Amino acid sequence: MEAGELRQRLDGDNMAPLWEVLRGLTPREPRQVIDPIVWRAETIRANMVVACESISAEDAERRVLVLENPRLRGRSMATNSLYAGIQMILPGETAPSHRHTASALRLILAGEGGFTTVDGEKVTMAKGDFIITPSGVFHDHGAEGSDAVMWLDGLDVPIVQLLNAGFSADDTNERQNLSRPAGDSLARYASGFVPVGHMASTTTSPVFHYPYVRAKAALTQLAQADDWDDAVALKLRYTDPTTGSSPIASMAAFLQLFPAGFRGRTYRETDAVVACIVEGELRVKIGSQAIEVREGDVFVIPGWEWRSFEADASCVLFSFSDRSLQESLGFWRSEKAAT
Repeated sequence: MEAGELRQRLDGDNMAPLWEVLRGLTPREPRQVIDPIVWRAETIRANMVVACESISAEDAERRVLVLENPRLRGRSMATNSLYAGIQMILPGETAPSHRHTASALRLILAGEGGFTTVDGEKVTMAKGDFIITPSGVFHDHGAEGSDAVMWLDGLDVPIVQLLNAGFSADDTNERQNLSRPAGDSLARYASGFVPVGHMASTTTSPVFHYPYVRAKAALTQLAQADDWDDAVALKLRYTDPTTGSSPIASMAAFLQLFPAGFRGRTYRETDAVVACIVEGELRVKIGSQAIEVREGDVFVIPGWEWRSFEADASCVLFSFSDRSLQESLGFWRSEKAAT
């Protein structure tokens, strides 16, 4: 039987010859399926102002501008596995309480007086704070001060969709009833103690608020040791303080400090990264493309693409990726270029 006839026969029986697609299924190394891209802080802000004029938080439920990778337009994907968006709440508004299968993380970009409530505990948000909302847990947000509050959202929605495992529900109350005092989870789990008898019962950290003031203090203290990695400078990973693992099983988040005059070694890693400048400016080379990014800019580094960093002055970078999921599956890999 000729190849064309065999292919037609198999097609009619919902089959296909593996030998025609094998190399695509098992590539020699990861292929680039997304582009490097930068969303500038001023563009984000300008479009968000228009969005706030066009739709209320109540009508939108979540007033968010989705950051879409150019090669994945229409699919609400910043990388091949992660969603990213920018959310804003105006003074007096509330993003009503709901829950969903997808886990979420947030980096606060601007505004004072914002709050988020997770599973009955309310915390006040400040610029640079890292916050998570676990899978299946009710959460709501609002702005009680005079400022609009804006943050970067990261979710594992594409992973949930791939597995067809998504559920969601609205709370009966717009705002949750508070069942724990503010700061309860930090005191209970992140002070070098855990309650006697505590047993981890989920894959998500019991701490959901990681204040930037504490993270920046840690970076500043560690910088005094002058122990810089030649590629990533000083890079800290957010963890569940009760286990040392990632706060979210599917996503890892990092805070990185580059000292003045840093010139980084070129390296690559298999996880595609969504990053945002918290303080300062940075020059980033991604493959053959060189970009300059400033405070509030959000950008994507494709997985397994060579990259390097340079900083003329001190710079703090936040990033998140699916690294923790790749590590748990044994997929994650990194490589530094020869010097």
